[in-house]
Amino acid sequence: MSKQEFTITVYTENQIGLLNRIAIIFSRRKINVESLNTSPSEIESVHRFTIVINETEDVVRKLCRQIEKQVEVLKAYFNTNEEIVWQELALYKVPTDVIAEKVKVERLLREYGARAVVIRKDYTVFETSGHREEIEGLIKALEPYGLIEFVRSARVAIIKDSKGFHEKLKEFERKEPGEEVVENEFLSQQDEVFTM
Repeated sequence: MSKQEFTITVYTENQIGLLNRIAIIFSRRKINVESLNTSPSEIESVHRFTIVINETEDVVRKLCRQIEKQVEVLKAYFNTNEEIVWQELALYKVPTDVIAEKVKVERLLREYGARAVVIRKDYTVFETSGHREEIEGLIKALEPYGLIEFVRSARVAIIKDSKGFHEKLKEFERKEPGEEVVENEFLSQQDEVFTM
């Protein structure tokens, strides 16, 4: 089985030290993390980790199982790039005088969908979003014009086939832990028997 790029999505409770424990899982297996993003999810008190790695599917499957063993982890998924919608954000700092004088640069920025976020006398900062190849393409295009600084964010991704997971998380959040949930389910089943 050959290596390919996978995006691992982990839904967790927001607990101190969890990021470190998840990072240790990767470092023990000597797996390089290409990109890591953490953010709140659509559900209050549930956080989402988006981790990008290059590995075989078998290794990624085992990683997800190991990540799910962490107490605070609700669920871990893995997807190929074809199964997700994803973007990265990038900032580029270039000399303002070059932008003002060179119409070609302005055209280039329009072509890549970049927009100015800061314009100062000495430099201008542009922002764009897209796939890594697009972002790196603009770096190469700006280098001849004196690219001063560049930074790229981690990947943000949404699973294309995730219908229903939002509802499952909400349901999980509403349920009380322990026997009470089982008892409630049992009682509702008993009610169904008595009403038939």
